[in-house]
Amino acid sequence: MSRNMATVNENPRQPAPSHFMATSGAQDPVWIHTEPYSNRPRFPALDRDLDTEVCIIGSGISGIQTAYELVTRGHQVVMIEARDILSGETGRTSGHLASSLDDGYTNIAQKHGDQGALYAAQSHSFAIDRVGEIVKKHDIECEYRKLPGYTISQWDRRKQPKKHDEDVKMLKEEVVKAKALGLPADFKEGFSVKGWDGEPDQRDAAVFEGQATFHPTKYLIAVLNWLKQQPNFTCYTHTRAMNIAEKGIEIGPIGTKSVEIKTLAGHTITCAQAVEATCVPLQKLSVIAEMEFDRTYCIAIRVPKGSVEDCLLYDSAEEYKYVRLTHCDDKDDYMVVGGCDHKVGQEEPIGRYKEIETWVRERFPQAGSVDYAWSGQIFEPVDYMAFIGLNPGNKHTYIITGDSGNGLTHAVIAGRIIATTIEGKPDAWASAYNPSRVTSLLKSGKELLSHDLQINAQYKRFLQSDIQDIEDLPNGEGGVLNPATKSPMAVYKDDEGKVHKFSALCPHLKGVVCWNRSEKSWDCPVHGSRFSKDGICVMGPSKGGLNAIDDSGKASQQEAMQA
Repeated sequence: MSRNMATVNENPRQPAPSHFMATSGAQDPVWIHTEPYSNRPRFPALDRDLDTEVCIIGSGISGIQTAYELVTRGHQVVMIEARDILSGETGRTSGHLASSLDDGYTNIAQKHGDQGALYAAQSHSFAIDRVGEIVKKHDIECEYRKLPGYTISQWDRRKQPKKHDEDVKMLKEEVVKAKALGLPADFKEGFSVKGWDGEPDQRDAAVFEGQATFHPTKYLIAVLNWLKQQPNFTCYTHTRAMNIAEKGIEIGPIGTKSVEIKTLAGHTITCAQAVEATCVPLQKLSVIAEMEFDRTYCIAIRVPKGSVEDCLLYDSAEEYKYVRLTHCDDKDDYMVVGGCDHKVGQEEPIGRYKEIETWVRERFPQAGSVDYAWSGQIFEPVDYMAFIGLNPGNKHTYIITGDSGNGLTHAVIAGRIIATTIEGKPDAWASAYNPSRVTSLLKSGKELLSHDLQINAQYKRFLQSDIQDIEDLPNGEGGVLNPATKSPMAVYKDDEGKVHKFSALCPHLKGVVCWNRSEKSWDCPVHGSRFSKDGICVMGPSKGGLNAIDDSGKASQQEAMQA
């Protein structure tokens, strides 16, 4: 096969209903190449009521890292997961560990001041090193390594010199701000990445030393296997939280509150502290209204070993490209390249992978076949900083959300902040990430208003129908049928032509879902909840799935839940 052959598959065949117990899309991420789903630890479902000190909801990096920090401090921890371990967005990340942040320190300082920007720089640098410390302590083989990060202009310096120069000015300003915050940053005029032998000339780079990368699921499986051996840690999978409520009366030092977590199966977990490590909190609004919900796309494309510099690479576009390498085999590495972001459920996914593949081949002509193509979800706070800490209005329920494209380092930061706070100790960075912060959000009033108007406009789908007749729906596709006299219906026709019907109303705030052809999922354009082709909830803020309204829909949901 020619190394220039386009090989990406954007519209896969349907997976079995059980597939969505292991991951949140039909397309598999590159990490299963060396760490298949079958390697992940297995835990039982909760079958009784229980009491614990801390209950963590969610088994991605936020949940596992927070559990690690609490367990090593001697706290009793129970973790619950609605599906399989690592079945959410952590397993679909690109694996960057960066203190060179997506939104930039210049922008962060405008919203949070120089002190807030300093806390961001310090905390993300800590996160990179903390992962390295745990890797070393537990002798984890997960490709962890320090390397440089390069940010380049999105424009060709010869074909678009004016736009290139404007980008370079911005990059230089970011380097000045980063250096003032103590980060090892510099600007290198004329710099180009080794192996970039294609025609586009995007030379010049902001260089951040001390970045890192790793194999995310290898790292977390190793940490989870260590936790599994500890007497103060227990985990239950296929245990979906449906309600989280604080009970009792607590006024200052007087009285006591506990947290009760009700599961779909009817069991109750009572705990002193709860942590929602669920990507997005399982609630109606609050911080949910202060974030944008985006899909992002990745491919893993073969490149000969040693032909491309081992680095993190980003361009300056709003929906920027991001690049790293990971192991493939004795001859090749995988270049993991992502980008082409868009709001959940509001744009067509088909074409995104091919755009990324074309971008790679134009710059790296040695690239071979595309072996993996998948998408993930990111959460963008309007003021650029994650929400880590007590959920507004609560005293014992913590949230971790708003990754802003740096979810892995934010998760490690969250582990430290939440463990320290639960111990009753101050953490210098907690104020910058406080979910109840006000000043930076007030400065983002214009963005919040624009976001709210855009979100409310998505309810227009109550007046739209994707298909006029089920007979017109091709095999392997889905669409919303919106009869004038009935509620909208999500219809999926499998590869054998069998029809499965579900309510098209997202249980969160009744948005009408959209069909995602690439991931074979139903995506809500209002607040980003997602559901498998069979209606199983794979991403909040919805707590439950789409209601099945025919026998085949009920049967496929039952098959998935019994997997």
